[in-house]
Amino acid sequence: MTTTPQTSNAADDHLTEWADRQAKAEAMIPVVGRLYREFGVVTSIHGRTLLGQSSTDVLKAHRFARRVDIALTVDDTLPMLEALTALQPGPASIDVARLHRRRLEAGEGVSLEDFLRSELADVVGKHGQGELPSTDVVLYGFGRIGRLLARILIEHAGTGHGLRLRAVVVRKGADNDLSKRASLLRRDSVHGSFAGTITVDEEANTILANGTLIQVIYSDDPSSVDYTQYGIDDAIVVDNTGKWRDEEGLSKHLQCPGVSRVLLTAPGKGGLPNIVSGINDAMIGDAKVVTAASCTTNAIVPALKAVSDEYGIVGGHIETVHAFTNDQNLIDNFHKGERRGRSAALNMVLTETGAAKAVSKALPELEGKLTGNSVRVPTPDVSMAILNLTLERGVEREELNDFLREASLYGDLHKQLDYIDSPEVVSTDFVGNRHAGIVDGRATITSGDRVVLYVWYDNEFGYSCQVVRVLEEMAQVHPPAFPAV
Repeated sequence: MTTTPQTSNAADDHLTEWADRQAKAEAMIPVVGRLYREFGVVTSIHGRTLLGQSSTDVLKAHRFARRVDIALTVDDTLPMLEALTALQPGPASIDVARLHRRRLEAGEGVSLEDFLRSELADVVGKHGQGELPSTDVVLYGFGRIGRLLARILIEHAGTGHGLRLRAVVVRKGADNDLSKRASLLRRDSVHGSFAGTITVDEEANTILANGTLIQVIYSDDPSSVDYTQYGIDDAIVVDNTGKWRDEEGLSKHLQCPGVSRVLLTAPGKGGLPNIVSGINDAMIGDAKVVTAASCTTNAIVPALKAVSDEYGIVGGHIETVHAFTNDQNLIDNFHKGERRGRSAALNMVLTETGAAKAVSKALPELEGKLTGNSVRVPTPDVSMAILNLTLERGVEREELNDFLREASLYGDLHKQLDYIDSPEVVSTDFVGNRHAGIVDGRATITSGDRVVLYVWYDNEFGYSCQVVRVLEEMAQVHPPAFPAV
C-alpha cells in the first residue's frame, strides 16, 4: 500500500488553521477573566474550567467536547462569551458546551442574544444586584487536603465575595515554620507549582497568595483561638487533621469566638451528617458540625446513585486500588495498623475501607447491600474503585456506557461524575480532575444482571473539589448554574 506524501501547501494550511484557532482562544482568555472578576460568572466546558487556562488548554477543552458530545469550536464559544458580557449578568456558573447544545436544539431562527436572554433570564442584567454573601473560611491543618483546599479557594477568590480563605491553623514545627508552609503551598510534587505569586510576612505571620491574605495561627488546641482578634467572624472551620471525628471533639472549634460551623474532611462518627456533594446536600440544613465523608465514598456514590436509580442494585462488592497515604510508612517500621507498617513505596498493602458501609449514609436504599476492601499501591495520587454489582435487571455494555456518558454530561450529577472512553489512559492522566469519580467506559463489563464498573478518582484534588462544594452549600454562596438540568 502506498501513501500520498503531504504537500507543503497542506502542511501550511494546517499550521495556518492552528494559528487562527489559537488566536481566537487567546482572545477568549481576557473575556473569561472579565466575566469572572467583574460579574462573578464562572465558565467551563463540561466541567473543565476556562478560567486561568492557557490558549492551548482552552483548545484542549474544546477538543474534549467534540470527542464526548457534539462539535464545539472557538468560533462558537467566543461570540457566546462576548454576548454574555454585553448582557451584564449577575453571578452564575455557566457550562458553555451544554449551553451550545441547547442553542442547537433551539434552531437557527433564534438569535444568540435572544437565546441567552431566555436561557439566563434569572441573571441577565443583574450585575451589581444581590451579590453573593461573603463567608470566612479557616483551615485547621495544612496537610495534603488543606493545601489543595487553599489553592482552590484562592483560585475562586474573585472579588472577595463567596468563600474567603482567612486563616490557617497549625502546630508550629520549627523556627522557620511559616516559610516552610508557604513553600509547600508553592510547590507540590504531584499537583505542580502554585499558579500565581506567594509572599511571606514573617512579622505579621501571613501568607499573601494572589491577593488572598492568609493569617497563619499557631495552636495545639482547637478551642483556644479567638478568631475575632484577626477580624474573622461567623467562620466555617474546615478540620483537615482527622484527629477529631465525633461531634464532641469537633465541637471544640465552636467554643472559639468567630466560629459558627465546622466541616470535617473525613468520615464522621456517630450521627454526624456525612455529605457527598450532589447527593445528600439537603442533610446539611442548620447542622453546626458536618463531614464531607471520604474520598472513596465521594468517588463511588455518584456512579452508584446513577446506576441504582436507572437499573436498581441488588448487591455488590467495592474494591479500591488506592494510592498510598501519609499515614503509611515509607520503609518498614512499627505502625499500629495491620500491614500499614510495611513500606508503602515497595508494596501493595491489603487494608480495610469503610467506604462501602458509608455509602448507606448518603444512599439509604443501599443499606447492607455492599461490601468493600482496599489495596494500597505504590503511587502517590489517583485511585480506582472497582464496582462489582448485581442489578435488578440485565443490561448490555453499550447501553450502560451510553447511560453513564449521558449522565456525566447532562445529568444532575454532571459535576460529580465524569466519563472517559480511551484505550490508553492510566492513573496519572486523572491528576487534577475536578470530578468525584470518572467512569472508564473501555473497562466496563456486563453479563446479564452482573456488571463491573471501573471508576478512577483523584483522591486528593477531586475530593478537595467536593469539599469546596459542600462548603459552598453550607455558606449558601453557590451561584446558580446554567443551563438548568
